[in-house]
Amino acid sequence: MRTFFHANDLGDLGQALQEARQVKADRYAYQHLGKNKTLLIIFFNNSLRTRLSTQKAAMNLGMNVIVLDVNAGAWKLETERGVIMDGDKSEHLLEAIPVMGSYCDIIAVRSFAGLADREFDYAETIVNQFVEHSGRPVVAMETATVHPLQAFADLITIEEHRQAAVRPKVVLTWAPHCRALPQAVPNSFAEWMNAADVDFVITHPEGYELDPRFVGPARVEYDQRKALEGADFVYAKNWSCPGVTRPADYGQILSRDTSWTIDAEHMSWTNDGHFMHCLPVRRGLIVTDDVIESPRSLVIPEAANREISAQVVLKRVLEAL
Repeated sequence: MRTFFHANDLGDLGQALQEARQVKADRYAYQHLGKNKTLLIIFFNNSLRTRLSTQKAAMNLGMNVIVLDVNAGAWKLETERGVIMDGDKSEHLLEAIPVMGSYCDIIAVRSFAGLADREFDYAETIVNQFVEHSGRPVVAMETATVHPLQAFADLITIEEHRQAAVRPKVVLTWAPHCRALPQAVPNSFAEWMNAADVDFVITHPEGYELDPRFVGPARVEYDQRKALEGADFVYAKNWSCPGVTRPADYGQILSRDTSWTIDAEHMSWTNDGHFMHCLPVRRGLIVTDDVIESPRSLVIPEAANREISAQVVLKRVLEAL
């Protein structure tokens, strides 16, 4: 595996989940794979779970780890071609990337959507330059459009908490937020749930339609109550307008409707459902305190499984070197 951006990069998800169980049972069984190998993790944006979990996963595999925060202590990087660099950006990615590649064996990158230019974001302009110019395998720690390590961890968590004989109903629900957020998490969650053995439903207000390539065969229900009825897992997440039906509104907040906030009443419509969220979460906007603190909340197990998803992916990449 040379790149990791999508569910199909892992191949058979059943096999990947079995591998996750093995890794979780013995996190240090594969340290020989990472001996004398270096992972460079690059952050264009802030991080807590992604930074800690990816670094811990690499250490579990015996790897050396270099962390580069582009916004703290590094030269400001230009990302676009054909510009005259007479501003505050001192170095171009086209020179920086091959230099970075010369210091490591694997590169993991985190870069958010700018939410100003849909074409630029959905072309994955930044991370694709790493794929093209680094000469190293590239792992997405979140990009403008996808967050596969989170979605893989979400799937691991669902597998650990589902009733074995029941095909669970999983609902991705939009929730209000005070800031415009990217679509990477819901995009990947939709992609991975479509690839998994679940009954998957997406619910959101009109105008928040995700890109069809990620929606796939999922059922879209604009009535949140209907969507949540009988749900076994409720995944709440805000996202800004994806610009599918309203291109001019890409990246904008179209609704602040707090009736979409997940509270005890919303959860009462479910099949004693589990609550899920990728974190960090805005309490009182996305979810109420009583729901996120309830025994049916899986936000901490999800976060813990970020280490496992990252370790399975890095293990696969190391095995292919």
